[in-house]
Amino acid sequence: MSTNDAIQDEIISINSIFEEGTLLALNNDSTLCSLRLPSLPDITLRIEFPQDYPDAPPSVLGTQSVGQDVPKGFGSKVVDVVRDVLARVYNPGEACIYDLLEEVREAIEKAEEDGGFQRDRQDEPPPEASDVLEVPTMDLGPEPPWVIGPQITEKKSVFLARVAPVTSPDQAKQYVAHLLAMDKKAAKATHNMTAWRIKGPNDTSYQDCDDDGETAAGGRMLHLMQLMDVWNVMVVVTRWYGGIHLGPDRFRIINTASREALVLGGFAKDTKEESKKKGKK
Repeated sequence: MSTNDAIQDEIISINSIFEEGTLLALNNDSTLCSLRLPSLPDITLRIEFPQDYPDAPPSVLGTQSVGQDVPKGFGSKVVDVVRDVLARVYNPGEACIYDLLEEVREAIEKAEEDGGFQRDRQDEPPPEASDVLEVPTMDLGPEPPWVIGPQITEKKSVFLARVAPVTSPDQAKQYVAHLLAMDKKAAKATHNMTAWRIKGPNDTSYQDCDDDGETAAGGRMLHLMQLMDVWNVMVVVTRWYGGIHLGPDRFRIINTASREALVLGGFAKDTKEESKKKGKK
């Protein structure tokens, strides 16, 4: 793969995971790019990729643009943080921008919690009580009875499947909402793919799926459930992208995680174990 191909793959990957325009080429050979921080959208950095990227790391040249509401000096502090994180996450031969953005977000959140960062203007008065909108809280119900399968790690991407019994599509949707509201790690994941099959009254049935940005993944999970003939259960596969493309292998891993969770939850038999038993007989 040529340098331009490697950078183009990085641009396509980052813009598909985050918003379009997060990583943009500023010159013809794409070695000079702008990088908007998803955790700080008012700050855009200028990044330079070397000719032999990813065998050599990119450089953070400084800020490309800073929003009017960003306090003076804050952009420089962010550049320092990004450079420190880049030095920590970069591994020769591996794409690093996804890891960089995720680690920067966590580093800034920690710095703000410790009081070392202040992204808001100091001279602005606190909002009046009348200016604060009351946001109604959604009743998420009790904790879903998740059964969590074994974690699968492949080229720095992490996959985790969980299953739960469900009796209606509304309950399945409520379980997903509960997971994303109460589990911070799942909420920050790249994808939370879901599928469910439910038998209702009077011979009715419900089947649905959601790719959550991982094209065709939900449909493949649902197809697996059909092949396994499982009902009244939902599957959620959470993926944290590791910055390295897995290609079609990701579907194999997603299905493996789904199958192991379904077997672990008692919703399906372990076909491998059944085959072994039959072989012994």
